[in-house]
This record gives sequence, structure tokens and C-alpha cells, in this order.
Amino acid sequence: MPAVAFHFNASDKQAYAVRLLRKAFTRGARTHVLLDREMATRLEVDLWIRVAGDFLPHCLDDSPAPVLRRSPIVLGPSVMQVQPEAQVLVNLSEMLPDSGLIGRYQRIIEVVSTSPRDRELARQRWRWYRESGMEPERHDLGASEGSTHQ
Repeated sequence: MPAVAFHFNASDKQAYAVRLLRKAFTRGARTHVLLDREMATRLEVDLWIRVAGDFLPHCLDDSPAPVLRRSPIVLGPSVMQVQPEAQVLVNLSEMLPDSGLIGRYQRIIEVVSTSPRDRELARQRWRWYRESGMEPERHDLGASEGSTHQ
């Protein structure tokens, strides 16, 4: 079973995700990011320009197979179906990851904003993980937004 961590109170989910992905990339972890297509497109732009000269190699989940194989970061709503597998799944979406595929990952990170809707949906996902036999960890980003708490 994967280790599950909830990173709560991200004031800017996208900016936090960029920092988190940079950290995973520097550690050599292949990472899938589960999010809707619109947010994937915005995050893709940020991965190019958030920090000048600091490109993080990535692709969208509907990229050609050779690109998917070479990309350490893959973004999109069908990312869990992508081969090759990744060590880390970052969930920026409102949905639960596919229960039949979460065992592929060593670590799942749920990033939760400060919005009431996002927090309520995160509570539902937290309960689901616990009912599935996983004990999520809680990391409150409100006190230290500049850290990725891994």
C-alpha cells in the first residue's frame, strides 16, 4: 500500500505543486499529477516559466508513447492509465484516484487548498483512504507555505 499524505492549506495549489514537483524531480522520482485538463494546461505553462531558467521536464497524459516513456512528470486526468508507472502520484483534482491503480504508487500526495469545497472533498478522500486500510499523514502548509513537508 502506498504512503498517503495530505498537504492542507495550500494558498496557491498550482505554485505549491510546482515546488513539490521540483523536489520530486531532483530526487529522481517519476511523478504523475492527477488533475483536470484545464488545470493541466495551466500547470504545464508554470512548469516552463515559474522560475526563470528552471524547466521541469514533463508532458501531458495524452502525449505520444515515446514522450510518456521519457518524461519524469506526466500531467492530466487519465494519468493513472499511463505507462511506464511512476513512484509518486500527486492529486490536485477533486476526485478520488482509481482504487484499482493506487497500488502502483509508493506515495500519494493530496494537495488541498484553503477553499471550503476543496477541504470538504479532501475530508471525503481522507475517509476513503482510511476505510481502504491506509493511514494518511496530515501536513499543514498554513504555517510554512515555503516548504514541501516531505
